[in-house]
Amino acid sequence: MKIITDTNCTLYSHPGHPERPQRVSATQARLKTQTGLKLTWEEPGNAPDAAIQRAHSEGHLKRLNEPEDFDMDTPSYPRLTDYARKSAGAALAALASARKGETAFSLMRPPGHHATRNRAMGFCYLNNIAVAVLEALATGAKRVAVFDFDVHHGNGTEAILLNKPGVAFYSIHQYPCYPGTGTRNVGDNCYNFPVAPQTPRLEHRHVLESALEHMAAFKPELVGVSAGFDAFVRDPLAQLRLEEEDYHWLGDSLRKLGVPTFSVLEGGYSDELPELILAYLKGLGG
Repeated sequence: MKIITDTNCTLYSHPGHPERPQRVSATQARLKTQTGLKLTWEEPGNAPDAAIQRAHSEGHLKRLNEPEDFDMDTPSYPRLTDYARKSAGAALAALASARKGETAFSLMRPPGHHATRNRAMGFCYLNNIAVAVLEALATGAKRVAVFDFDVHHGNGTEAILLNKPGVAFYSIHQYPCYPGTGTRNVGDNCYNFPVAPQTPRLEHRHVLESALEHMAAFKPELVGVSAGFDAFVRDPLAQLRLEEEDYHWLGDSLRKLGVPTFSVLEGGYSDELPELILAYLKGLGG
């Protein structure tokens, strides 16, 4: 199993912001001390313009270089474009590993699934998973699925992939919750599975199972996972009730699909994030 990460992604921060460097640095440290999984490590390169511009406009790329904040949740940072390009590049590297038959996890920040073609929002600047999926389609893949289990609806991924031939999007998320979207299916390829706040974890798992069954019926040749760990019971930003063992189950369920899979880190803001990621990776590893 390959972990794609770069310590430089921990070099920016905003006081009090939940999307903090320790999310990655603590997870890197935990994965390096665990002994249950055989891991290899890779540092990503920057995503090239050609890949990014399948998902985003040229104007959006230019806006990332401007110093003004995008909204109250999504500040600007010095060298923001470098960090965002490297995070998208890690998703591309994870894709490349999956195509070689290796399970890969992009352990990077910033996350991406809220970023739309023209807008940074929800802590996200470039839509990493969409960049990777559109790269796959542009280079020969015929059927690609995105499975998004972050507690927040992947509105940006949905908007970018809406009605794109050869791709299907599945989002399992809390509603009501930020960003207020994802109440129903849209277009002919975007499927939403909203879960009410405080839903018992086994009921939530049943919804996840239903989404996995729908995705399996699509018969993808490749699966990209937006792996957010903020549906955890002690996450500070939402109100769902999953436990560590549920993330192991999710990884195991994705592994059992028998389809090449790569994952990119989205949300997850509890102090237990490193253990949740490790549980998920152990499930993926079998």
